[in-house]
Amino acid sequence: MTSTGGGDVHDWGPLVGDLAERRERALAMGGPDRVERQRSLGKLTVRERLDLLLDPGTWVEYGLLADHMDPGLGDRYLAADGAITGIGAIDGRPVAVAAYDFTVMAGSMGRVGEDKIARLRAHALSQRIPMVWLLDSAGARIQATSGSGFAGAGALFREQVAMSGVVPMVAAMLGHCAAGTAYIPALADFVPMVKGTSSMALGGRHLVKAAVGEDVTEEEMGGSAVHTTISGVADLEVADDRECLATVRRYLSFFPAHNRERPPVREAGAAGAPADPVDRRCEELYGIVPTAPRRAYDMRKVVTAVVDGGDVLWIKPGWAKNILTGLARVGGEPVGVVANQPMVLGGALDVNAADKAARFVWLCDAFNIPLVFLHDVPGFIVGSAVEKQGIIRHGAKMLFAVSEATVPKVSVVLRKSYGAGYFVMNGMAYEADYIVGWPTAEIAVMGPDGAVNIIHRKTLEAIPDEAERAQRRLELAEEIRAHIDPYVAAGHAQLDAVIDPADTRRAIAEGLRVARDKRVERPWRKHGVLPV
Repeated sequence: MTSTGGGDVHDWGPLVGDLAERRERALAMGGPDRVERQRSLGKLTVRERLDLLLDPGTWVEYGLLADHMDPGLGDRYLAADGAITGIGAIDGRPVAVAAYDFTVMAGSMGRVGEDKIARLRAHALSQRIPMVWLLDSAGARIQATSGSGFAGAGALFREQVAMSGVVPMVAAMLGHCAAGTAYIPALADFVPMVKGTSSMALGGRHLVKAAVGEDVTEEEMGGSAVHTTISGVADLEVADDRECLATVRRYLSFFPAHNRERPPVREAGAAGAPADPVDRRCEELYGIVPTAPRRAYDMRKVVTAVVDGGDVLWIKPGWAKNILTGLARVGGEPVGVVANQPMVLGGALDVNAADKAARFVWLCDAFNIPLVFLHDVPGFIVGSAVEKQGIIRHGAKMLFAVSEATVPKVSVVLRKSYGAGYFVMNGMAYEADYIVGWPTAEIAVMGPDGAVNIIHRKTLEAIPDEAERAQRRLELAEEIRAHIDPYVAAGHAQLDAVIDPADTRRAIAEGLRVARDKRVERPWRKHGVLPV
């Protein structure tokens, strides 16, 4: 029997033993002390997160035995170079996952780790599967990027942009992220943040202190409260890691694997799906929505009344609250809901509401998710303050998004839909597939009260008695209202039907059904249109 290297050719024991030791060392992450430190902060370890996110037994890891190549770190061992990469499954469907390990140099971005993630991005794009980042990272590793070689690191953002609208992208914020890792969520489709432990900012608090002299905590500068209620960068605030990962699974359940597929339909009675007939009457709507056009109510209750099982995943619920955006199902089919919220600013639109709605419409359109619009909008806010904020520019984003969307689009006018608010909420001229109104619906350039002030201003000014003038104002307003009621709109083919509010769910389902095979050609578009 011959031998090589001083050992028997069949003596695999030492080699297999060495491999096992290397794997065990890598799986230990940053070591027991750092693992315990991670848990003391209320956070799960990166591998515990993977276990919760993915279907059991589906994880295939790439680059487990990787180590750093940073000269400034010498022979120090960094398990997997602080970045765990691989492909697993969620609800039986493949998904690529890149997870930063905070127990290894605070999850900082090393050269080898970023090479692994770049390879994973390529896999996600070529295999057309969703990409999920689990973010818990201090950002760029200075030892690896302080030189001019830093310039090449920007490829990760360019590649992320190339993936946008092709495969779903989720950035789950599970810890503090600064600089490089803060741009990942900005370019992703969905960004949940864990309350109290996650944050994102272009500069960490130490850099901010040195650069501008501002002494703030990570939470004050970029915590979940900041980004879900003020900046609008994040989509949802969750209680802990477990809820965050469950929310990622739930979010992806609405989406196809890529932009050339239809969204997954959940059959009635399937696991986790309540049997909810599409023709179910929603008589509770009578008690939710007042007939008086100015009386406020909670549009969220309307949405939950008409969708399957009352189940809605609200997107950006804490930001721009005057408009609601959410993912739900009707008859098992995923839909994106855009709805005015009369409880906030009377449902009027401002710059943030326009931005929020536009981004959501673009997202749904990219992944073939039909859109449902629920109108109760007095129009855009007017005045010098909003003009200085660029209300025209921001409003145009929403107008653009709704105009170019090629997915099935259904509109329901509950009470009022005035002016440009009617247009951006998918009015008749915007390739709407089915527009219906309740008996309380009003479609007009403005409301009767506003119209009276403009049309009959001189007539009213000529009436000296205040009480008489007020009475005449009401009479004139009612005359105008008679010309904008839903039966006039239906008679002029500006509404496809006037419906009983209790039949709203059925009307939405019918509109989606007749438009299911809709085809709209956009020769300049690359993504979001189903193949013939």
